[in-house]
Amino acid sequence: MEHRLAVDKTATLTMVMLCLIWSAQQIALKAVAHDISPVMQIALRSAGASVWVALLMRWRKEADDWSVWRPGTLVAALFAAEFLFAGEALRYTSASHVVVFLYTAPIFAALGLHAKLPSERLDRMQWLGITLAFAGVAASFLSKNTEASRALAGTSLFGDFLALLGGMAWAATTVLIRTTRLSSTSPTQTLLFQLLGAAVILLGAAVLGGHASVHWSMAVVASLLFQTVVVSFISFLTWFWLLRTYLASRLGVFTFMTPVFGVVLGVLVLNEPLDVGFVVGALMVMAGIFVVSAHNLLSNRRTARG
Repeated sequence: MEHRLAVDKTATLTMVMLCLIWSAQQIALKAVAHDISPVMQIALRSAGASVWVALLMRWRKEADDWSVWRPGTLVAALFAAEFLFAGEALRYTSASHVVVFLYTAPIFAALGLHAKLPSERLDRMQWLGITLAFAGVAASFLSKNTEASRALAGTSLFGDFLALLGGMAWAATTVLIRTTRLSSTSPTQTLLFQLLGAAVILLGAAVLGGHASVHWSMAVVASLLFQTVVVSFISFLTWFWLLRTYLASRLGVFTFMTPVFGVVLGVLVLNEPLDVGFVVGALMVMAGIFVVSAHNLLSNRRTARG
């Protein structure tokens, strides 16, 4: 019988760092989009990271397990779809909007896991925390406030919709990994499936869409290095380790920090507008995270005392 740990201090600190990295990737993609399309960036970083993962597996002397090719192929397609939607969304809307709608994924993942795995059942307090956090994300961008809101009003709803589809694809990926033989497959093997699938599918999409051209610059090189080594290699391997070790629905709630970090970075790096609505929404997001975290902490203490 499988067993996943409740979220502890190690998982909490790790998730904070991952959320900061994941929020920065949207900013990096948008910052150099005039020199290289987001989809092409993701294709190149996936190809580069797949080499790093293959080398790591060889160094560890991990045997390739291609017996899981069926769920592996499906998870690769979902992974590619997530970043295809996110990359295309950046062409139509702001990085802040993309990071917010993409990171609705924990909502859909928690619902899917709640329906499929007894160990991932959510209780009333956790439902409250998820609802509160999601309401905070919505409040941040549905608020109508002076100059900042007028700037956001011109953002394309189509881009927002694409980012939301990306969040759904990410959630489906999480559920698939947790409910198939991939749950017992090494994180490196699963990640290799995803990276190879993303490299092939997204490169094809960039070529067919006429977005494969690259104007090389120091900024482009720096962005690709960050995305390849830090995002697609280190952070994804860490995420899969967390999924195999801790309860996924509890981990997913922490990713609500990513929109907060993303919008702050958008303001600092891309000069995107910030208003009172965002501040209120951010407080709601953090309150939702606290509700879920405090519930787990209290439950663990009661169990220890018992």
